[in-house]
Amino acid sequence: QVQLVESGGGSVQAGGSLRLSCAASGPIDSRDCMAWFRQAPGKEREGVASLAIWNGAASYGDSVRGRFTVSQDNAKNILYLQMNSLKPVDTAMYYCATGPSRFPWCNRNGTFYNIWGQGTQVTVSS
Repeated sequence: QVQLVESGGGSVQAGGSLRLSCAASGPIDSRDCMAWFRQAPGKEREGVASLAIWNGAASYGDSVRGRFTVSQDNAKNILYLQMNSLKPVDTAMYYCATGPSRFPWCNRNGTFYNIWGQGTQVTVSS
């Protein structure tokens, strides 16, 4: 099965930007969904953004909409998360995941994703 490896995390000041990458070890099935999740210490996992591989349709959590953008490079099997106007509350471990679509759209519920990366840490200081 495909493996996912995230990169691009780091430390940045509030208002800054980072771009996360998620490299898949092989092609992602065009019928699958991919998504970014995050989890801060002591908090529940949060679905940040999802992307339908077959048509590129994206959805975002309320806390990041307008600041984050998810995109894909199908030729390179890479999923990106461009994060702008970062805030200290964005500090978390960020994970990418993939899984088969069960609806005509992709959601941000982690239970629908069965392959996960190891995560990359994002720290935003004030």
